[in-house]
Amino acid sequence: MRKVMAFGCFDILHMGHYTYLKNAKKLGDKLIVIVARDSTIRKFKKRESVLDEESRRKLVESLKFVDSAILGSTGDKYRIIKKIKPDVIALGYDQKQDEDILKKKLKEMGVKTKVVRIRKSFNPKLNKSSVLIKKMMDIVRL
Repeated sequence: MRKVMAFGCFDILHMGHYTYLKNAKKLGDKLIVIVARDSTIRKFKKRESVLDEESRRKLVESLKFVDSAILGSTGDKYRIIKKIKPDVIALGYDQKQDEDILKKKLKEMGVKTKVVRIRKSFNPKLNKSSVLIKKMMDIVRL
């Protein structure tokens, strides 16, 4: 059983997320998606999430090709990787995680995991939750 792990905020689930996760699933037998905590979104995106973390987790898990979706750690972000020991970590085309740093950290932890960058995107100009949120806010202001 080849386990694939994918990460994200999934603030507004859209076709970019769908494409990323669908392609991640193709890398193995079981897709485990780590959904960012609300506190993580506040810390890194400097804003509140549109949907709360449990709602986002449930939406991601409802995708038929996602085998499980779990909330990320509030502390050591690598703890979940150590626990699950995925065979593959799939990074999205626009995720800021540096592949070399991640590979180095995995080696330090003694976890033999392949890191793959998913290059395929549904529509890079529209795939960003931040772009969609801004468009929604512009409409609300009208």
